[in-house]
This record gives sequence, structure tokens and C-alpha cells, in this order.
Amino acid sequence: MQQGIAFIGGGNMASAIIGGLLKQCWPASHIDVVEPFEEARAKLSSQFGITAQARAGSFLTRADLVVWAVKPQTFKDAAAQTQVHTQAALHLSVAAGIRSDTIAQWLGSERVVRAMPNTPALIGKGITALFARAAVNEPDKALANQVLGSTGELMWVDAEDQIDAVTALSGSGPAYMFYFMEAMREAGTGMGLDPAQAYRLAIATLIGAGELAKASTDAPETLRQRVTSKGGTTYAALSAMEASGIKPAFIAAMQAAQQRAKELGDEFGA
Repeated sequence: MQQGIAFIGGGNMASAIIGGLLKQCWPASHIDVVEPFEEARAKLSSQFGITAQARAGSFLTRADLVVWAVKPQTFKDAAAQTQVHTQAALHLSVAAGIRSDTIAQWLGSERVVRAMPNTPALIGKGITALFARAAVNEPDKALANQVLGSTGELMWVDAEDQIDAVTALSGSGPAYMFYFMEAMREAGTGMGLDPAQAYRLAIATLIGAGELAKASTDAPETLRQRVTSKGGTTYAALSAMEASGIKPAFIAAMQAAQQRAKELGDEFGA
């Protein structure tokens, strides 16, 4: 029997997951969405043929899994309106910062999985880390894997505080890559390329380097050394980066992101 899934929140991440489910031939009739904004409801209808509801209701009792795709600041209010209808469901949260013990308290359920995806999930190229509370069993995990599988790679972690590190590394990570692309485009333009050429080169280089690393069993240090001849152009660039302290600054930036993730957990805690 096909399981029912409800989404609380119908924005970009929910849409990415819904699109993946439909590609898996999950029937739209088994997917419910609660989305307060009319424009977002209309988009879900036109894009997927799903009729989203403006508020929670008894229809949520048919959900075997509830995906929480809401902003952290609205989670508590949404949970108060929803939890009476979803006591029997598995809960999967993709909301940043809200810890699983807080979610369990708000929903009156210990069957909570917390996930941290990133925006490439929108095109099926993301990576998502997941943490399960003790009450989550293997069939629950299998359902979570199935629902999120179309968004990209999945990685389960054993300790919830690792989610804050994941947030800093891969959750926020696409923004770092776009930042590097900005710098590469600016540098390329300054060296005589037009912006479109420089941007195309930057994108292709970052994607290609990532694919090369993924296909290799070598450490990144080894991959770097292979394209760095002493006295050559790459050596000059990397020496300038080292002199500018780019690596420690980058590490400090990710540590700042991790700290902010912890602060969000404290701020929105029960």
C-alpha cells in the first residue's frame, strides 16, 4: 500500500522533494501540502497538480510521514496547529537550527528525523545529512531515504551536534562556491575576459574539480600537488593565497557558521 506524505510548507525545498517523489511514480493523491501563501499554493497546483491547503486539518491523519519544510521562526506555531492530526506519523524536519528534542516536544512524538540538505537538492545534486532519534526504526529510516533520495546523496550521522558541522560545511557550502565564482569572474574580467567568459570558466572549473575529486581515491592535498609545479603559475597563485591567510580565514568562516547554527538551536528551542 502506498504511504501518505504531508508537507508542512510548500516552498523550494518541499517542491524539490515533491518533484522527486512524482518522478518515482509516487501518486499525487497521496501527497498533501499545508502552505499558507496563495501564490505558493498556485505554483504547486500548476507545477505538480497538487491542491495545497491553507491550514492544517484532519486530512493530515492519513500521513505516514510529515515533512517539515518551514522557516525556523514559524515552526512552533505550525506544530501547534498540526500535532493533533499527526501523532502516528514519522516526522522529517529540513528546518535549519531546530533541534530534534525541541521538535519532539512540540509535536508530542519521538519519531523524529532531522535533515540538513543544501540547495543543489533543487536539481537532484545535493547532499543531505540525517540524524534519527532513538524511537526511529529501520523502516522509518528507509522511508526517509526513499523520500529524500531523489535530491542527491544522503549521509546519516550518529550525533545530532554533527548536524551543526554539516550546516557549516555543506548546508551553507554552496554560498561559498558562488562566492569563489564571483571572485574568479571578477579576476577574469580584470585580466581581459568578458564577464560571461570568465563566469563560464569558473563554473566549469569548479564542477570539473569536484567531479575529479569524486572519481579519485586520492586526498585533496595530492590532487592539488599534481597541478602545482614549483615555480609555475599555480604555485604563484597558491603562494599568494597562503600569504593572504585564505585557508585559516575560510576555516574560521565555517566555524562562525557552525556557531550560528548552535545559536539558532538555542534561540528557537522549546
